Amino acid sequence: MLGDVTQTIDSAAARDAGRPPARTPSPRKARRRIHRAWIVAAVTFVTIIGGAAFNSLPGLLIDPLRTSFGWSRGEIGLAVSIDMALYGLTAPFAAALMDRFGIRRVVVVALSAVAAGALASVWMTAAWQLMIYWGVLVGLGTGSMAMSFSATVTDRWFVARRGLVTGILTAAGASGQLVFLPLCAWIVAHHGWRPASVTVALAALVVVPFVWLLMRDHPADVGLAPYGGAFVAKPAPARGAAGRTVRVLLDAARTGPFWLLAGSFAICGASTNGLIRTHFVPSAHDHGMPITAAASLLAVIGVFDIVGTVFSGWLTDRIDARRLLAVYYALRGVSLLFLPMLMEPTVRPPMVFFIVFYGLDWVATVPPTLALCREQYGEDSSIVFGWVLASHQVGAALVAFLGGVARDRFGSYNVVWYAAGALCATAALMALMIRRKRQPAEPMAAVAAG
Repeated sequence: MLGDVTQTIDSAAARDAGRPPARTPSPRKARRRIHRAWIVAAVTFVTIIGGAAFNSLPGLLIDPLRTSFGWSRGEIGLAVSIDMALYGLTAPFAAALMDRFGIRRVVVVALSAVAAGALASVWMTAAWQLMIYWGVLVGLGTGSMAMSFSATVTDRWFVARRGLVTGILTAAGASGQLVFLPLCAWIVAHHGWRPASVTVALAALVVVPFVWLLMRDHPADVGLAPYGGAFVAKPAPARGAAGRTVRVLLDAARTGPFWLLAGSFAICGASTNGLIRTHFVPSAHDHGMPITAAASLLAVIGVFDIVGTVFSGWLTDRIDARRLLAVYYALRGVSLLFLPMLMEPTVRPPMVFFIVFYGLDWVATVPPTLALCREQYGEDSSIVFGWVLASHQVGAALVAFLGGVARDRFGSYNVVWYAAGALCATAALMALMIRRKRQPAEPMAAVAAG
């Protein structure tokens, strides 16, 4: 099998270099080859895991940083909110920069920024440094490897199986959480928070050689057609990336679906990254649960997140994406209303049920949201999705900050859980309000039928 893969890549490279390609093998052999798109998707998966390592840290370090420096939850939450906001605001520009400079270069720089921010935090002594290292450097780096990165790779390399690939790549973030949450929790508990930060920096750096050696910007770079599609010549590098990104935003902002998608996805971010990922561990710790146990529960969310996201991608290829989103948000809201009653010093079956359910629903919203962006905005969908993702992270940033402030003010997180549950009900209604876009083929089909 490995020989077939190597032969496929070498033959494609020969065609790209102007040499005669190798003789076309028999159909039986051709069926056994792995298309290069799957190799690129695998590298993308590993890259997102490496970049997502940092996302495992904030919830684990709130209490250790308070102990080490005396900072309030609000100050630490502000640094996390800067990271999340920049993550979201960088994403649409990153998609355009990938069009201009190529995926490989942008991702290598992004991984280096994450490593620099995580490593520099080891020597910080003031809260403003936390905001620079965690907020700015890591935010810019992770934002450049956001879901728009997955969307760009999927749109360029796949025609068939897009929903499935979107689900798999979206699950990479959960896989990173699954790997790094228990590891970082153990490191924090036994060696302190600084070695955990160094671990995150090394995880980002380890991925860089894989990206540089195996990632390719476009199928035409190796003389191939996208998986399931016809050969398409590589377009010229797009100039004016920032201007194009802003123009796409201004055009999309004139349409109703954009605001419904952005608003519902902001609530998605508020109820996942901003709320659970940032505040679940300290909230559970408030009720006497050890940090390692709470972190392990978040890791279990990562396990079921993978299953739920891939399954959601499969469903998105078959079911109306609007209805899927409405169901996901409604069920998420109901589960959050029950969460305060489940918080106890030990892990009991009702909490395990919540964790499993929330894991299945965590980013199951991404494949249908991306599908609606493609339906509504065509070839600009990657950049539009980047802006929709920006709203996701702005929602997450607000709750990461306000959740800490609410805990400082009220002495518990209960009001935050209830407010997030109500917001999820609103997101379900917003999803149902999105109108389907009439496809160009429909009028032609009607004429042919007549």
